[in-house]
Amino acid sequence: MPQIEHNSTTHPAHPKNQDHVGAINGPRALLSRTRLMKLTQLPISRRSLAIAAGLVGTLSLAIGAHAALSVRALDAAKAVATEQVALPVNKPSKLALVIGNGHYPDAGDPLAQPINDARSLTRALRRDGFDVDVVEDATKDDMSRAIERLKGRIKQDAVVMLFFGGYGVQTGRESYMIPVDATIWKESDVRREGVSVESVLDVMKDHGARAKLVVLDASRRNPYERRFRAFSHGLAPIAAPDNALILSSATPGKVADDSKGENSVLISELLNNLSVKESGAEAVFNQTRVAVSRASDGEQVPSVSSSLLEDVRFGATESANAGS
Repeated sequence: MPQIEHNSTTHPAHPKNQDHVGAINGPRALLSRTRLMKLTQLPISRRSLAIAAGLVGTLSLAIGAHAALSVRALDAAKAVATEQVALPVNKPSKLALVIGNGHYPDAGDPLAQPINDARSLTRALRRDGFDVDVVEDATKDDMSRAIERLKGRIKQDAVVMLFFGGYGVQTGRESYMIPVDATIWKESDVRREGVSVESVLDVMKDHGARAKLVVLDASRRNPYERRFRAFSHGLAPIAAPDNALILSSATPGKVADDSKGENSVLISELLNNLSVKESGAEAVFNQTRVAVSRASDGEQVPSVSSSLLEDVRFGATESANAGS
């Protein structure tokens, strides 16, 4: 009997069967990969969340700190505003322009006392609360600039003081302060080269100064007048404007010789009287006039001209001055 051979060759799967298996295995593989990715990414996501949470916390702290600083700044601003409001609204300022001229080329010897006087008086006035602008050996331009600065500093109700030490010349019934660079050969040169005391008083008045004080130590024999006059005429009478007080080292038309001291007699006695606390300006000037007259045995008698309407005090509180 013939044997029947069995063919053991494996026939390839039908294409349709392969597609069916792939269709089944595809979603499973994709699901497995997705789960694996989620498991892999989970620690990274936690770290990211932790970092994000830290950033949010830092940002919150920064915002909170900024808000706190803003509140503190606002409180500080309110406190400053409150303090400013609490200051007296009628507090007047006290200003002084102090000029000491000593080195005149036309003079034989320099004048030592005017610069010493300017420095000593500046210290005393600053001690009494004055804001002092001091100029030494001032030219005409220096004096003009100083007066312009004074204009800008004067406020309503200010007490303003002018001191000039050096050479002074009168002409046309006005008194002129002479700069160190003045060139004077005839009387008309005085008006061109000098600075009128009355013009500075007008500046004080026009800019609202409450009280105007002037001290002039300029009634010296000077090297200019002999060129057009037989003798020195000293200074002219100065008419005090409203609420003004003027002290000059000699009576009008008279001259005064310098003493041998470091300071002039006028300023020495003025400083002595300024040292008395809270002294009235008019009393200080009058006491200085009497003291100089006694110290010189009547050879030098200063003049005082006053139109003060109130008692202006040196070294006093501003509220006391304003309420006088």
